[in-house]
Amino acid sequence: MFSREVGKRPLRVYPARLAAVAVRHNPLLNTFYQWLLAAGKAKKVALVAVMHKLLLILNAMIKRDQVWQPGYVHNQPKLA
Repeated sequence: MFSREVGKRPLRVYPARLAAVAVRHNPLLNTFYQWLLAAGKAKKVALVAVMHKLLLILNAMIKRDQVWQPGYVHNQPKLA
């Protein structure tokens, strides 16, 4: 018997893993994550926000047929 929860698991797990790696290795997403933590957000909430931001960035890249530009910064939040 195929369970819906098992079938959807990769769609939940992989973006979360990608966001965790991105927070460690991407300066833009790390700054965003630290900004959310400084604003009082829980770590898991901040990670989900990074995951959402990463998915939006990837979707825009696919839509515009662009490759990743490491030096590109747009509306980067400032830490207090």
